[in-house]
Amino acid sequence: MKLYRIGDKVVSEDKLRDAIAAILEERESGATQEDVARSHHVQRSFVSFLETLGEVRRGDRIALVGFPVANAPAVRRLAEEHAVDFVLVLSQEEREAVESGDATRVFNSLLETIAELRDYDTVILLASDWRIKTMEKILGAEVVGMPLGASPLRHAVEVDLDELAHILSGVMSARRGGGSTGRTGAGPRQAQQLTRRWDPSKKS
Repeated sequence: MKLYRIGDKVVSEDKLRDAIAAILEERESGATQEDVARSHHVQRSFVSFLETLGEVRRGDRIALVGFPVANAPAVRRLAEEHAVDFVLVLSQEEREAVESGDATRVFNSLLETIAELRDYDTVILLASDWRIKTMEKILGAEVVGMPLGASPLRHAVEVDLDELAHILSGVMSARRGGGSTGRTGAGPRQAQQLTRRWDPSKKS
């Protein structure tokens, strides 16, 4: 536990972190600023200040899905830099590990992921041409495709990071100022939980 001596007070950094996390989790779950302020015995303006201090972007909910990607770690980092809400990017090795797992688990994870993606305003898809066209038909969300090649695609393809950054910036700029479409769904923490369902090491 890290402590700070400030005058005659001793302040715990861990206690602050836990309190801030709890406030943000309640807000993400739909509680109003007034409700959160009351439950934590702080002023509503303090809750608003925390949100402003930690804000990385505004706008609609954006998902990025891609496979098989040769430079998957770099693509994930780029998505994180742009504060993309949901990221599921697999290398060929990760894809093969998933496909070799329990068929029921893979099928259920696929259905759950597609259902969740319908709650996003824009889905950026890095995949074969056939998969992009298929997902455009399935999803009610706007699909922005970045083709990695012709289907079937059985080898990893390196994504052009400059092109992807341009797409991400363009999507976010187009949405900025237009306000949310009202879609609701999982926040970043829940999106991370959904992504972990594709971890081949997880047992069903």
